[in-house]
Amino acid sequence: MDLRTSYMGLDLKNPLVPASSPLTGEEGTCKELEDAGASAIVLPSLFEEQIIKDSQELSHYMVYGTESFAEATTYLPEMEYGYLGPESYLELIRKLKESLEIPVIASLNGVTTGGWIDYARLIEDAGADGIELNVYFVATDLDISSAAVEEMYLSILSETKMTVKIPVAMKLSPYFTSVANMVYRLDEAGADAIILFNRFYQPTIDLDKLEVRPDLALSTPFESRLPLRWIGILYGRIKASLGATKGIHSHFEVLKVLMAGADVAMPASALLQNGIPHLGAMLTGMQEWMEEKEYDSVTQMKGSMSQRSVPDPAAFERANYLKTLHSWKL
Repeated sequence: MDLRTSYMGLDLKNPLVPASSPLTGEEGTCKELEDAGASAIVLPSLFEEQIIKDSQELSHYMVYGTESFAEATTYLPEMEYGYLGPESYLELIRKLKESLEIPVIASLNGVTTGGWIDYARLIEDAGADGIELNVYFVATDLDISSAAVEEMYLSILSETKMTVKIPVAMKLSPYFTSVANMVYRLDEAGADAIILFNRFYQPTIDLDKLEVRPDLALSTPFESRLPLRWIGILYGRIKASLGATKGIHSHFEVLKVLMAGADVAMPASALLQNGIPHLGAMLTGMQEWMEEKEYDSVTQMKGSMSQRSVPDPAAFERANYLKTLHSWKL
């Protein structure tokens, strides 16, 4: 049975690529993921705010006290963050490239160009096999139009593509007025992969403390229906690879998104909940199902249930809305 797939120009041994999470932020757990069957890994995001903070602190300490003694510029304090700082991030990439045989994909999270884009070159120099752009932007300014938001995404992608030679993926949220058009424009701008979808973490209100606080909830299998739908619509209409994340909890979701047209399935919450060995169980379940249904390869299965392949293409669109509502029985 041939499980190989191609994603953003990388030849992978199977379609299971653990998404960015705390599990991919340490050398030891990355090795465990590889041993469990991961075909590539996506590192935790390096945030634009971390890079800016690093640059500002470096500038301050390079000039502070230099008039006192000449050796002052040789002293730089250790910079700490809640997670990996910029230098630690680059070092992790170097270590992983020495210890792993599978591709290592870095992740950048930000909303502007400039120093953040320049850091992409350092990531490439450190040995990363690709970069995932995770543009986490919530447009709260009443004067910012949807067109301006879309141009920001395109600008970040174009600047990054001009900066590095390694493949670049764009991870999107589902909140565009026209998801299909946004994906098409990113494809035309040179995106090597489109990942559907990012999750914008929503705050909640603590009624006891009367304060707004962050609230992290892991995904559920039901959420996989959103990327499944759009991947099914987009399959065969763009050149870029398609990655499915959000709600990938078992081999069932993996199989469904592949049949819709995804090149890879990218679990995170399922591995955080069930442990790294669960990845191996997903791979085994996938193989057993394919054998039972007499599929010889992932390539044979990919896109077989996309919009352009199924007898009822309207199942992916509004035409099926009324039928679905009327199917509910009290």
